[in-house]
Amino acid sequence: MTLNRYGALVGTVVGRRAEGGVDSPHFQLHVKGGDTEYRVAVNVLSQQSPSELLYLAVEDFKHPVLESLRTLPDGFTGVDMVGGGAALDYIRGNLFDRSQLRPMPSTVPGPDNDLADRLEFFTARALADPGARIYAIGDRWGPENAVADKIFGFSPGNGVHDIHMNQGNSGSFKSDDGVWQDGGLLFQFTDQWVAIFLAFQSQTWHTDDSTGHALPGEPGAVPSPTDPHRTLRIIAALANPIGPAPEPETVTLLNPGSVLIDLDGWSLVDRLGQRMPLPAQELPAGDALRIALQAPVQLGNRGGTLTLLDPGGLKVDGISYTKEQAAEEGFTLVF
Repeated sequence: MTLNRYGALVGTVVGRRAEGGVDSPHFQLHVKGGDTEYRVAVNVLSQQSPSELLYLAVEDFKHPVLESLRTLPDGFTGVDMVGGGAALDYIRGNLFDRSQLRPMPSTVPGPDNDLADRLEFFTARALADPGARIYAIGDRWGPENAVADKIFGFSPGNGVHDIHMNQGNSGSFKSDDGVWQDGGLLFQFTDQWVAIFLAFQSQTWHTDDSTGHALPGEPGAVPSPTDPHRTLRIIAALANPIGPAPEPETVTLLNPGSVLIDLDGWSLVDRLGQRMPLPAQELPAGDALRIALQAPVQLGNRGGTLTLLDPGGLKVDGISYTKEQAAEEGFTLVF
């Protein structure tokens, strides 16, 4: 199964409330989307051990998904669960570096030291900025006819939840698994976008490309210092070469480890899921290699992603860039 009504809520924040306790507390957001009121329920505690959620706020967020999100009207819009549009996938979308995810307690005494505090910081900023917009991506519930919202009292009850990673689950939550249906909370301010990503420590990072189910024996959402899937890195790409199309796009790989890597069986995947095998050659420890991209894989000038897969088909690294970053012909992007 997948989420029932996946999509994006666009609107303005008009209120919030942080729930305490240990019975599935949430940080609740009151959002006005067009003429309709919504509640966005953001998990701050996991029902499975470890209970602390993994949290990352990317300030000055830049990613090609923003081009699709900007076109959405106020209110809730269903989103196709495929790559290249407004859907999120923490693994396949190259939204962030997962090594930056950090466990965050739901609520503890003191200022700015828990998940509720961090969500309050960005929400308060949105409330103080008349031009700020919120994009809550997840699963919709309601409208619940003749039933008032239990937190903010508006009627009918209506909202969005599952504002977190929605794949690689275990136990009873496995039925929520799917690809290109992860949740997220994005704030659009005058001078920047802020993206908030949440995951459960019980979730698995590598998942099946069709079902989103956890692959057996694979690591959790936070990589360990000895994670075997960090053996090769994408460090640069030429997405907009000088000259007319078709242009000779390139990508540069680095072997940061201490042992030689045989590239036979490795591959690159672009934003549309098109795959290109890497040349069968060896890359010595510490060396970099510039590779010419071949059809059907392409980067494009309007923003894109590129994912590096090992011979087993598991993601090792991934990058993203926007059309603004690729605007200058002949400029090599460095990641």
